[in-house]
Parts: sequence; C-alpha cells; structure tokens
Amino acid sequence: MSSGDRADLCNRGIHDIFEPALRESIGKLIEDVRVRGDAAVCDALATFDGITLTPQQLRVSAEEIAAARVEPSLEEALIDAIEHLRAFNTELRRRTADWSIEIEPGLTAGEKITPISSVGLFVPSGKASYPSVAYQLGVPAVVAGVPNISLIVPPVPGGKGEVDPAVLVVCRLLGITNVFRVNGPAGIAALGFGTESIPQVRKAVGPGSPAVTLAQVEMQRHGLATMMLLGPTESLVIADNTADPALLAADLLIEAEHGTDSSVVLVTTSAALIDAVDAELAVQLAALPEVRATAARASLGPNGGAVLVSSLTEAAEVANMYAPEHLQVAVDASQEDTVVDMLVNAGEILIGQNTPFSAGNFVIGAPASLPTSGFAHVSSGITVDAFLKRTAVAKSNESALRRMSTTVIAMSDHEGFPAHGNAIRRRFSN
Repeated sequence: MSSGDRADLCNRGIHDIFEPALRESIGKLIEDVRVRGDAAVCDALATFDGITLTPQQLRVSAEEIAAARVEPSLEEALIDAIEHLRAFNTELRRRTADWSIEIEPGLTAGEKITPISSVGLFVPSGKASYPSVAYQLGVPAVVAGVPNISLIVPPVPGGKGEVDPAVLVVCRLLGITNVFRVNGPAGIAALGFGTESIPQVRKAVGPGSPAVTLAQVEMQRHGLATMMLLGPTESLVIADNTADPALLAADLLIEAEHGTDSSVVLVTTSAALIDAVDAELAVQLAALPEVRATAARASLGPNGGAVLVSSLTEAAEVANMYAPEHLQVAVDASQEDTVVDMLVNAGEILIGQNTPFSAGNFVIGAPASLPTSGFAHVSSGITVDAFLKRTAVAKSNESALRRMSTTVIAMSDHEGFPAHGNAIRRRFSN
C-alpha cells in the first residue's frame, strides 16, 4: 500500500461528523432548544422522527418503566450482562482509590476520588434497538455513584412514542428513573441546557449518528462535558495461518453488519487465508438479511478489506496505525502474548477465536462503548472512570513550607506575581 492508501484506510468517519451543512443544521437546532426548551424538543421529534408528543409526554413515567416486559430469555440475558459489567466496574472502582504520599518530610499530596454530580446517557434507536448500550453506559455510572443520572432515548421508529421495553427493563434493573423520549441531537442539547422537563447535567455520553456526535461536540461550547467521538463501528482482526477461516468470516461480519458506514479489516500473514475467508464470506453473506448483507459488503469492501503483511510485527504496526475500536487476535497460541504486547492503540483487544466481538459487545463485562475513527490513539472505552473525577489534596507543615519558600519566591518574582511571593515573605520575614 502507498502512504496515501494507508491514510485512506485509517481516515474514517470524521468528515461525515463535521460536514458543513450538518454543522449548520445542528447549530440551529441547539439554539432552538436553548431558547424554547421543551417546545423545541417536541418539534424536533416531530420533524426528524415523525412522532408528535406534548412536553408532558417527554418523560417516561414510573408506571411505564415498572410495566415494561420482555421475553424471559431476554431478561435473563440483560441480567447476565449487567452482572458481568458490574463485576468489572466494581473491581475497577476498588482499584481507583484515594491515595497520598509524603513527597518530602512534612509535605503530603495525593488525590480524592469522587463521582461527578450528574450525567446524561444517550441510547440510540433507529437502525436497531440498543438495550446493550443502556447497560454499557448505565452500569458504570451507577457503580461510580453518580447521584443524578438521566437517560434519553428516541422512541421506536413508526410508533406513537413508545420506548423499546428492553431499554426500560435495563433502567428498572439499574434504578434509573429519569428517562426521556427525545430526538437524539435535540436531547443532547436539552441535557446541556436543561428544559422544563429534562434536568440539566454536567456530562453526556453515548454513541449515535453523526448528528448526535456533532451535537455533543457543539454542546461543549456551552459547558457540557462529553467523551471521545463514538462514530460508526469498526473492527480489525490480526490472523495467521492457524486461524479457522469459517470463524474468521463469522467474526468479521459481526461489526460489518452494523451499517454501510462501518469499517472492517483483516490483517494477516497468509494470502491463502485471505482467499479462504473470502470464500467463506460469500457463503455467510448469502445467509444474512439483505439489509445486513448490504451493510457488510460496504464495511468489508470500500470501507475496509484485507491487508497482507510479511510478519506479525508488521501486522501489529498496521493495527496500531489504524487504532480500531474492536481488535481480535486470532494467531497461534504461542504467539498471542507477543502480539498483544505490541498492540498499543485499540479500544479493546479480544484474544483467540473463542472471544468474538459479539461476546464483547453484549456480555463479557469489559467496556463496549469504545473510541472510533482512530480516537483509540488517545482515549479509552467508557467505564466507571468516565464518571469519576480526581481532586488533588495536599498538606504542608511549617518546616516543609519554609524549605519550599525559596522556590515559591523565585518563581513568583520571575513570573511577576508579587502577592504569591509576599504570602511566603510575611510568614518567614523574621
């Protein structure tokens, strides 16, 4: 591949989010919500989702949450997934504890870890329903101890304002009671400003369309904190000639079926494996519903593909350059640790062909809301850490402050802040 080809492979998703016309449209929508509150939220729901509601209907009532029902097998699956996520995030919270050290005699410094005061969770609904997103975001927020959690979700397409009951079951299982049916971008704006019905929060997280992602980016100008960009899904698999091509094809199709904007890449040392996987993909694509097969063909074709490399070291270099949301390592067991050690840019790393992306998405318990579009170079998935903040705490005795006084005075004199230095001189002038 030329350097241009490599750049094309790695450059994905960003221009769709910052397309000028979309940015102008979202800017107007945000301003409308700021000025008109609930009325603007209802108008956006009617205009973009085709659902007419009054402001009094935006909140999902406690009775609706209590009455939500799903098939017993699905409820068991939701409970299973929540238990795994709770275990993972509880352990992570335990490891994220207050700490302090003595930097020099008489001087201690450390951190106090506390939950953020409020958060809004966005659960998408459109191409499909995503109760998995509800628990992937909700469990870490609950484990962190965030006192005020709001969840916003678009109503089921084509309905009269109903919310997917599976999402409401998740809310009931997690004790989330502030639930609102809204248009995505308008809901993000409502979370940032607060409206007559929707409480203002300090942070909003959740994956969505380019419009939803852009709304999160734009609302940062109004003081709403957000996470990394969560755009179209993507996956990359590193494989050698020991991998089972039928399982490889099946695992490549997991993220490929999401949408025509997804990207899926196979990186392998074996040209024969590429041919075998290609043949398997033809068979397995034929068995998918046409809408999913169409998405998968785009994800595997113009948006992704197979990259042939000369070694597993080169495979790791490609993966680190691409920085995938989801990464699977399907190599000989003797090489697994070596490959994983070389990988530094990925939202998640799943090891072996018994750890498919679908297990990571739904039940393993590690984060599944992960950075996309190359943001795995600089950010991480959403865990309990996303809902915690760190406050530095320090204490000095007189002896330690006297020892530090010459440093404080020298720095304050150099930077031109006399009051900084005077605070020290008044203490030790005698």
